[in-house]
Amino acid sequence: MNRPPSKPSESELLLGDTEHRSGVYNEVHEHSSTGSTQQETDCGELGRGSSDNRVNLIFQFLASHNPNPKSELVAKNEYTFCIAVLLSAQATDRAVNKATLDLFQIADSPESMLKLGLDELKKYIKTIGLYNSKASNIIALSEILISQFDSKIPRARDDLEKLPGIGRKSANVILNSLFGEDVIAVDTHVLRVSKRLGLTKSDNRLQVEQDLLKIIPKKFYKNASDWLVLHGRYICRANSPRCSECFLRNLCFVGGNAMI
Repeated sequence: MNRPPSKPSESELLLGDTEHRSGVYNEVHEHSSTGSTQQETDCGELGRGSSDNRVNLIFQFLASHNPNPKSELVAKNEYTFCIAVLLSAQATDRAVNKATLDLFQIADSPESMLKLGLDELKKYIKTIGLYNSKASNIIALSEILISQFDSKIPRARDDLEKLPGIGRKSANVILNSLFGEDVIAVDTHVLRVSKRLGLTKSDNRLQVEQDLLKIIPKKFYKNASDWLVLHGRYICRANSPRCSECFLRNLCFVGGNAMI
C-alpha cells in the first residue's frame, strides 16, 4: 500500500474561494478541450482496451487536467475544516463558505465555539439547511473534542464517526484531506460520475466506495475523491452535463462511445 503523504500545513488548509476554484477548473478544461485533438484520439483508441486500462486512463486524464485538486471548503485549521465538512452535508460548499466566513473569525477552536454558544452559532449558519440540528451537533462535537481528545481532531475512523454529525463520508473527507489517508469519500457527485463512467453499478454509497477502492490504482487514491467531485460539479453535472466538452467523453458510457 502506498505510503500516506505528509500531513498538510495549516496554511494549506486555507483552500481558496469557490469561484476561484471553479474558474481554474474551467480554464484548464477549456484549454484542453480546444487544444488536445491528438490526446482525445489516443484516449479513444486506448479506451477500447481492457477495463483496468480504461480505469487507469480515466484517472490519468483527471490528473493531467487538475494535478493538485483541493476541497473547495474554506478553513483556517483542522477544527474549522471539520466543522465545514459537518455543515456541508446536504448543502453546497459555496453556501457553507458564505456562512463560515464570519463565523470562523470568532470561533476557530472548540473552546471559542462553546464560548459563542448555541443560540449565537445558529445566527451565523441559519442560511444552511438543517442548521438547528447542525448547530447542536457542532456544540456537542466541540465538547467531546475538549473532554476526550485534547481539543484535537482524532485521526482514527472509529473516533471520527462517533462525533455528532460526522458519518462515514465526512470521516473519509477528513481522513483524506487532513491526514492524507488513502480513502475515498462518496458524495452525490462521486456517485453520479462513477456510475456514468462505469466504475460501479451500485447506488449504495458504501458499495460504491468499495468498488472504487478495488479498481482505482492506489497511486490515485489520495486525489480520487476531489477529482470526481470537481468533475461532477463543473462538467458531469446532474442536470445538463457538459458531455460535448468533457475530456473523458471517449471513456464514458453515457456521454461518449466507450468500449471495454
